[in-house]
Amino acid sequence: MQKIIPCLWFDKNAEEAVNFYLSIFPDAEICQISHYGNVGQDQHGMPAGTVMTIEFKLNGQRFTALNGGPVFQFNAAVSLQVYCKTQEEIDYYWDHLSKDGDESAQVCGWLKDKYGLSWQIVPEILNEWIQDRDRSKSDRVMAALLKMKKLDLSALEKAWKE
Repeated sequence: MQKIIPCLWFDKNAEEAVNFYLSIFPDAEICQISHYGNVGQDQHGMPAGTVMTIEFKLNGQRFTALNGGPVFQFNAAVSLQVYCKTQEEIDYYWDHLSKDGDESAQVCGWLKDKYGLSWQIVPEILNEWIQDRDRSKSDRVMAALLKMKKLDLSALEKAWKE
């Protein structure tokens, strides 16, 4: 069993959000759904029978989505990284996850989806380029990256190879 499972706190739309994510990631599934009962209604305020948690997987990674009410909101301090092999893969995840999201949050490969969750859509090779021992190479990659919203793999590679 996976020891660390991120719990994503939604107001009341966890089921809608999970179905959105399942429609984007090819290897995705719902594992289990739990519902609120009568106990604790004075604390959580959710009607009995309302979905409480949804355990789901995206590419083998387990997550829990919680309908927790309007107590907490997502912020960019925590993001989910999607590593991509090709520009086509970057385009696919960027286009789908950013649909109806916060366009002002799109910077350096980061985006916010329509539920407020932050994602980083990045090439698998990026860390290798940024950590290159040749500081001039890594600096060129960073300079190119800082000018982008959606990352352009060929432009980053060109900056690294110059």
